[in-house]
Amino acid sequence: MRSWAMLRNRMLADPSFLFKIGTEIVIDSCCATLAEVQKRGKDFWAEFELYLADLLVGVVVNVALVGMLAPYVRIGQPSVSKGFVGRMQHAYGALPSSVFEAERPGTRFTVNQRIGTYFYKGVLYGAVGFACGIIGQGIANLIMTAKRSVKKSEEDIPVPPLLKSAALWGVFLAVSSNTRYQIINGLERLVEASPLAKQVPPVAMAFTVGVRFANNIYGGMQFVDWARWSGCQ
Repeated sequence: MRSWAMLRNRMLADPSFLFKIGTEIVIDSCCATLAEVQKRGKDFWAEFELYLADLLVGVVVNVALVGMLAPYVRIGQPSVSKGFVGRMQHAYGALPSSVFEAERPGTRFTVNQRIGTYFYKGVLYGAVGFACGIIGQGIANLIMTAKRSVKKSEEDIPVPPLLKSAALWGVFLAVSSNTRYQIINGLERLVEASPLAKQVPPVAMAFTVGVRFANNIYGGMQFVDWARWSGCQ
């Protein structure tokens, strides 16, 4: 907290920030593990490296998904450059963290800023998705190619195209994940601000677990459909 301002400012704005990240990682990792075990069957341990690569990339994506939309306390005036770059930095800095971020003393957001946030975060999500897709799918493809150079099988599936898979991840995070997580942030804000949640804080925590679990299930099924439609899988 003392040495990492990014974490400190988010914890000050939302004390349950780490709980939400932990919930996202645990739920996604458990769902991914169950899906991998079911999909790979008896070959799970033989293909453990692929599973581990997917899991590690998934953790990075989860932290990015939650962290980039989390509200944070704005302390002092950030240093900006002069000219056009400075104006762009000022405009980005004035945007809310998410479409439904609550206003606090000293922070006010217009409708245009909230709409702009959706598209701005979509670009950031897309960049994270593409980068993680390159890394994760690249590792998986290397392992698949290496194994097939040693032993080939008629049951081997084609090696997924790297750039096309990475582009799919980018578009999926920019459109689907961005939309779903914006909605989740708004729903969590409503529940946390309710009189019941203020009197009984575990209510908000239970809602977070439930809504993020449902989102992971739906998002996973949707990604499979997108991957099939795009021809990546």
